[in-house]
Amino acid sequence: MTQRVISAFLPRWPTDRLARLQGQKTVGKSAPSPDAPIVMVGRVGRRRAIAHMNLAAAKAGLRFGQAVAHATAMVPGLVLHELDTEGDNAALQRLALWAQRLYSPTVAADPPDGLVIDATGCAHLFGGEEKMLIDLRRRLSKAGYAATVAIADSWGGAHALARYSRRSVFVAPAGALGQQLKDLPVAALRLAPEIVQALAKPGFDTIGELEATAKGPLAHRFGMEPIRRLDQAHAREREPIEPVFAAETPRAAKIFAEPIGAPETLARYLTELTIELCAVLEAASLGAKTIDAWFYRVDNRVESVRIGLSSPARDARRLAKLLCEKLEKVDPGFGVDKMALAAPGAEPLAYSQDDALGGKRRADLSGLVDTLRVRLGPDAVYRLASAESDIPERSVRKVPAAEAPAAFSWPVDWPRPFRVFPRPELIETVALLPDQPPASFTWRGVRRRVRRADGPERVFGEWWKADAELARSRDYFQVEDEGGERYWIYRDGDGEDAASGSQRWFMAGVFG
Repeated sequence: MTQRVISAFLPRWPTDRLARLQGQKTVGKSAPSPDAPIVMVGRVGRRRAIAHMNLAAAKAGLRFGQAVAHATAMVPGLVLHELDTEGDNAALQRLALWAQRLYSPTVAADPPDGLVIDATGCAHLFGGEEKMLIDLRRRLSKAGYAATVAIADSWGGAHALARYSRRSVFVAPAGALGQQLKDLPVAALRLAPEIVQALAKPGFDTIGELEATAKGPLAHRFGMEPIRRLDQAHAREREPIEPVFAAETPRAAKIFAEPIGAPETLARYLTELTIELCAVLEAASLGAKTIDAWFYRVDNRVESVRIGLSSPARDARRLAKLLCEKLEKVDPGFGVDKMALAAPGAEPLAYSQDDALGGKRRADLSGLVDTLRVRLGPDAVYRLASAESDIPERSVRKVPAAEAPAAFSWPVDWPRPFRVFPRPELIETVALLPDQPPASFTWRGVRRRVRRADGPERVFGEWWKADAELARSRDYFQVEDEGGERYWIYRDGDGEDAASGSQRWFMAGVFG
């Protein structure tokens, strides 16, 4: 599988973070105006200069590196703050932990103003790569951080596109990095400023010009750094993404003297690491809700898998089994020389004691639920619960499978079928009178004669939700055909007034 990496660029990270902090401190008070020009002051040599600025300051004509004395004279009312590099980097680490919970096990801070996310095999969970990027940018914007995001085959390529492509969301097709990067400036390669200046003297302005140059003379004149960055950007050289860890996150790791790659060997050491991780969890009286596993390959690529649990757990045997089922998605390449496990967001776990008097305990289905979630996907396993609605297809909702079952709010005097269709299906009927059930109906190409029927049960439209349902109504009938099969059908309308519905008949569900 081709590696896909997301780079998120936060162009105004220090000032956006400052604005967010000021907003939190002024809850209930008047917040600072977003139109106030704000700059972060750093040092260039011995002089104080602008290191970062917000959008209002940029619109006022200020520029990076400008002397503070000149800037204050140029923009009256300019707000000055000292640049807090250490605080910005710590906050960036916390933002990476936030992204790790939402998007991928492998997320790292990309100082001083970005995040890097290994999105290999993750995009389908969001409906595709573009939707994943849009969701990430939307969440960052909602938190108050301006961002541009890009996804490509390499960290270096995504980093360059996020910062220099002039698009807020950029999806580089797999295998097309050369075409996408060729017109970007050499500075997009993450080279030191002095190297960029040295390359500009002989006329190397774009990545395409540098890529087309013979590498021998280039290395002889400028060293190996430009070539290394070119190879990283074009995915010819892998860059390992070392995932971020919270200090309190339980974890376990193992380094191998010789690379391993056989499935049974990976499973054996993964089981040993799971036992070690569970011991760490037990010492802290915690249970894992999510477990991330990383496999560091000898070619500097990192494979990762994640399992989610329906309830906190630290049963090593059960967790190892779930993790080993994910090994089929791990490509060990030429071998794995390091393996790591972590349980982010671990929760307190208290075991319940068996009833000594022989009372019955509620069956624990979490093991079954977790196994099905790993095999079928997290969205394929759910429990049905009732919803407050008079319309039958709206009265059922999906809830997490581990959620405690709640009493259904359906009326007890009118039985409901065990299967209610989410979209009622049109049927053809032969009905004698408007208030009588049909004598026969045709459903899915089969004609059925009605032997017994009960009804009608009239249900009115939910006028408080939509004006179009003000005059709507339905008449439901329970009918039984000659073969003993029972169905739940309804007429859309009261059979007389056209405003009450289309007067057509629908199959709402089956009783079994």
